[in-house]
Amino acid sequence: MGDGSPAGDARLTIGDSNVTPSGDGTVAPPADDSTTSPGADSMVPVPTAKFSFFVTSLAALQKLSGSQNGFGGDLRFGETGAGAGLRGADKICATIAETSMKGASAKKWRAFLSVSADENGKQVNAIDRIGDGPWYDRLGRLLAPTKSDLLNTRPQNGDSAIRDDLPNEEGIPNHQPDPTQPKVDNHHMLTGSSTSGTLQSSSATCQDWTSSSGSSGQPRCGMAWPRGSMGGSSGSHWISGFTAPGCVAGVDIQSSGGAPPGSNTVGAGGGYGGFYCFALTP
Repeated sequence: MGDGSPAGDARLTIGDSNVTPSGDGTVAPPADDSTTSPGADSMVPVPTAKFSFFVTSLAALQKLSGSQNGFGGDLRFGETGAGAGLRGADKICATIAETSMKGASAKKWRAFLSVSADENGKQVNAIDRIGDGPWYDRLGRLLAPTKSDLLNTRPQNGDSAIRDDLPNEEGIPNHQPDPTQPKVDNHHMLTGSSTSGTLQSSSATCQDWTSSSGSSGQPRCGMAWPRGSMGGSSGSHWISGFTAPGCVAGVDIQSSGGAPPGSNTVGAGGGYGGFYCFALTP
């Protein structure tokens, strides 16, 4: 994605909400800080205090990237220079959070991504970016109370209703983002990380989330929901369970039992280049 694409615009529109990203991973909230539960016709107040985790939905990434294929491995989102991939991904998180719940972008949002070098040339591990917990989804359900609870095949000691199908920014189980349609094969989430939440390897991050070229690595992914046919931890671990064949933008959410031969997209084998977002405070 070039910096001149729609994703780099300073002013973005998702659904009915206008948001203005800033350079520090936050988005200035609109003047009206009232909140509502998911659904355009609902006016039931929902507190922002317990919204601190979500899976980026395919629909949100398509709108922000201006492409039906999403961002691929290039998450700079208008950011430039060293460390632009992480900063851009954080901005994506804040932008999506704000469109779901007005005022939510006042929190510091962080993408759960590892890189080999940030703007200071230092390795960054995803697990070290997200605060100490607890974390809650859009509907106030507990994902996990502490980091040690996160560092399991599935998050522990949270709400069992979301443990095995991590919800997107609207609190909807991501395995079936459209309740009127069948479930889709969309479990792979970019992390670049091992099961400990630390950097998997220098080739597992699409050049630190700045490239969507076919030769820029093979990103490591976690499982937003367990894929039973893969078996064991490799098919279940929310942080690290699959290596996508490439960094090209692409969507593959029809069950195929693995990456299609010759594919080099982030979505191959069951995904679309989604990732996890955490707020530093509940």
